[in-house]
Amino acid sequence: MQDHGFLQYAVVLLLAAVVAVPLAKRWQLGAVLGYLGAGALIGPSGLRLIDNTEQIKEASELGVVLMLFVIGMELSPQRLWVMRRSVFGHGSLQVLATAALIGGVVYCFGLGWKSAMVIGLGLALSSTAIDLQLLAERKELTSAHGRLGFAILLFQDVAAIPILALIPILGAGHDSPHGSADVLAALRVILTIAAVVVGGRYLLRPLFRSVAKVGTPEVFTAATLLVVIGTAWLMQLGGISMSLGAFLAGVLLADSEYRHEIEAQIEPFRGLLLGLFFVSIGMSLDMQMALAQPQLVATLLAALIALKALVLYSVSRFAAGEDQQQSVALAALLAQGGEFAFVVFTLAASNGLISADQRNMLALVITLSMAATPLLVRLRAEFAPTGKPKPVREFDRLDIATPRVIIAGMGRVGQIVARMLNANKIPFTALEVDPEQVDFMRHFGNMVFFGDASRLEVLRAAQADKAEIFVIATEDPDANLRTARLLKRHFPHLKVFARARNRQHVFKLMDLNLDSIVRDTFFSSLEIARGVFEALGYDKAGADDYVQRFRQHDERVLANQYPIYDDEAALLQSAKEARADLERLFRADTEQEDTP
Repeated sequence: MQDHGFLQYAVVLLLAAVVAVPLAKRWQLGAVLGYLGAGALIGPSGLRLIDNTEQIKEASELGVVLMLFVIGMELSPQRLWVMRRSVFGHGSLQVLATAALIGGVVYCFGLGWKSAMVIGLGLALSSTAIDLQLLAERKELTSAHGRLGFAILLFQDVAAIPILALIPILGAGHDSPHGSADVLAALRVILTIAAVVVGGRYLLRPLFRSVAKVGTPEVFTAATLLVVIGTAWLMQLGGISMSLGAFLAGVLLADSEYRHEIEAQIEPFRGLLLGLFFVSIGMSLDMQMALAQPQLVATLLAALIALKALVLYSVSRFAAGEDQQQSVALAALLAQGGEFAFVVFTLAASNGLISADQRNMLALVITLSMAATPLLVRLRAEFAPTGKPKPVREFDRLDIATPRVIIAGMGRVGQIVARMLNANKIPFTALEVDPEQVDFMRHFGNMVFFGDASRLEVLRAAQADKAEIFVIATEDPDANLRTARLLKRHFPHLKVFARARNRQHVFKLMDLNLDSIVRDTFFSSLEIARGVFEALGYDKAGADDYVQRFRQHDERVLANQYPIYDDEAALLQSAKEARADLERLFRADTEQEDTP
């Protein structure tokens, strides 16, 4: 009977996801809202097909854990240190300002200062799972508001630990006047984090090295899941957020040679469990309470979103120095309540800081704010659209011979590479997302296919698994990065040559350890500079020497700026120092020539 119940739950959950998510995407609402709607439909407030929501929610939290682990692998410890100003500066400012504003409003309505403080701190937290999923769906993780949003979310995960520790101290039932229990709890947190960092640094790479030698894919998958779930479990025993533990484990593997294989093994589990998490959030929606007090619920929901959006906009615009569009985007993204607030308010209710009815109302408002977030993000995008519209025609069928080279993007860069390959009878495949460009190139007899190289199925159809070299020459930096990540993850044998639009684009491509990164206009600019020097009267040898020394100097500067490219202040200081060094370099050369 128990097995029958489990199978019934599995069928209902999978059916709800398979039906609701495609419908939501067709209506351009996003996968997150589809999952939330499916959960609300099948949960206790809907058709009541599933009533055991708590166990499902606990299991589905592994999706958030896996997501934070994958994100951690995108950030090396060096880059994480560079982000410290955004994480601890802007993150702490957002949490404290939001808690003070919301807590002050709550206090004005008659609640005690302790209750107001807890409610303010709990509502200052946002949903890491929903926000990062939306950023990934919209390809905005590397945007200015995406990077700042991630830094704030990371600080919120860290801040959740002292918030939970504060609640028993504020609660009426706190009976530890000497604070010995709190000291032991703090010590346990520190020791747990130290154990994860030290153990991860010295044990993870040898573990994956030994597992990789076995050569069995399922064993590698099991080892990956063991590391993620085991770290999360250890952090939970220490009284720390599971997702924070998984994030630390990912950071420790960021520079590992097994990083891309680990990401590929985790991806199916991460997507399925993360979807299940959103379904469980939807199932927790108490529609009866919403229908019983619609005006109160609507007022609280609007107040929460408005107050948080005000603080987020101010932090982004005035503290982080972002423009108005990026600040509005951040406010729309992070203005909801977070899943960790459920834990905060449950603990607060058990300690007598808020009543059970207040806890239920807060949980309802938080859930509704989560459901409203995809709509807010879409509304913001409608008023401030970015990027080119997607082509409407179907991608071509790639019925082709095995190429040695694949070129993504047939603009001015891709065309020159293709012409040289053609001249040497080297077989290649070219992919282009602009249908007009495809038709134009085919008029001249070129075998160019309409296809998006940032999609895995297109890469497989182009036989990337059999090619030797991949040239990324598309003009869109975000598309370049998506393609590069797919290639490193699924086709690590390929030698990848990538075109970069500017220095920031170079830095992001350097994160992926590509074989070659070539900057747009850099070498053509050097050729122009050489001609200018010769026209000014310098001999050819002197002009060549100046250009060569500038190139070497700029490449050194680029390498030195790479670890700090996320820190705008440090990057600006480095640029000033590099300019001064270059002036000294050429001045010393001029003085030496003038010396008799």
